[in-house]
Amino acid sequence: MAVYLIRSCSWLLIVLTLFIHADCGDIVKTLPGFPGELPFTLETGYIGVEHSELFYLFVESTGNPKTDPLLLYLIGGPGCSALNAFFFQVGPLAFNEADYTGGLPQLILRSYPWTKSASIIFLDAPVGTGYSYSTSPESLVPSDSMSARQTYKFLRQWLMEHPQYLLNPVLIVGDSYSGMLAPIISKHILDGGSPVTSIALENNTKIIMAHRLTLISDSLYEEAKESCEGWYIDVNPSNTKCVKALQEIDELLTDINVANVLDPNCERLSPKPNDTRSRRVLKGKETNFQWQFQKQHHQKWWCKSYVYLLSYIWANDEKVQEALHVREDIYNKDISDAIDYQKNLTQTNLKVLLYNGDHDLVVSHISTETWIGTLHLTVEDPWRPWFVDGQVAGYQVQYSNIGYRLTYATVKGAGHSPTEYNNRECFEMFERWIHFYPL
Repeated sequence: MAVYLIRSCSWLLIVLTLFIHADCGDIVKTLPGFPGELPFTLETGYIGVEHSELFYLFVESTGNPKTDPLLLYLIGGPGCSALNAFFFQVGPLAFNEADYTGGLPQLILRSYPWTKSASIIFLDAPVGTGYSYSTSPESLVPSDSMSARQTYKFLRQWLMEHPQYLLNPVLIVGDSYSGMLAPIISKHILDGGSPVTSIALENNTKIIMAHRLTLISDSLYEEAKESCEGWYIDVNPSNTKCVKALQEIDELLTDINVANVLDPNCERLSPKPNDTRSRRVLKGKETNFQWQFQKQHHQKWWCKSYVYLLSYIWANDEKVQEALHVREDIYNKDISDAIDYQKNLTQTNLKVLLYNGDHDLVVSHISTETWIGTLHLTVEDPWRPWFVDGQVAGYQVQYSNIGYRLTYATVKGAGHSPTEYNNRECFEMFERWIHFYPL
């Protein structure tokens, strides 16, 4: 996860005059599944950029919206709906999974939403994600660079339509794969975004992380390290010792939940083509979702992925789409490494927060710590624990380079997207950081 604080938005007052005014979004006062009126301001709408109509949900801070920061919250994938962050990570609502018995899921208020201290734009990007859609064949196949560029243009136009936020601090938040785009978007802003920063580095450090988590033996790790010379991707097929060691490691990790190694590994909600392994049902039980959800939730057989299906049911309901004012109607990963963007940002006055779950095998903390080391920053506050309610919530270290400030933190016991696994701890971390308090 990466959070980039843009300290001043005065530059926007100049560039925004280049845009033509568009209709503002719609205020949503009630939502199917929630009793009564919403106790916060929710706006939804579309903004058109480059033959794409990008859908967003905006929640105004319930604290002090005139001074609280404005977050542009980007989810990973690429192609994961903004509703993931809205319902499962930092938004004000959550599904009442405990009492679910079928039909449209009921909604409840989240205990520690980030909207207590920030206004948040939840964006369906790239085009084709969630409720966003293309208006031309030119944007049917989005890419990293195209998505970053469109997201930047979206933010400029959104701020023009909401000038009351022009003087608020702006934060670019990149979750999972969107950590690749967050520094690029931030660079776009400065020029006129446990994050994915280098795909190669992410993939290569998985084996190191798996060894540290005792998922593979010392002897097998040493064999792979020696035969592969410390590089475990794009291996030469003629290096039979390396190939054999990696195959053995793959077998050992096959039944591990890489998002959080402590969670059970369940069948995927959307099996990939020809992926027979992911189509297996848990312990041979029935595939009917409603039956599965009730049985799994109330008995020892429980899978976190079942809860995600509630969002699919809710988001595809016609009454929900009507309430959100949704219109009816192959992604190209062309950037493999964003480390150079990170290095360029160290010459700015940005304030950056990076954090990783320490049980995440998708984006391991090892890779994040490795590329941070390449930035050659000065350590201002050395590695130490940070606490919530007197208990260690993780570890943190603070770096600087002239006006640039970087805080890196681990979240103890958390998996991929730590805000979903350790919601309270992540809220405390964010709350302290945006108010310039030490973690």
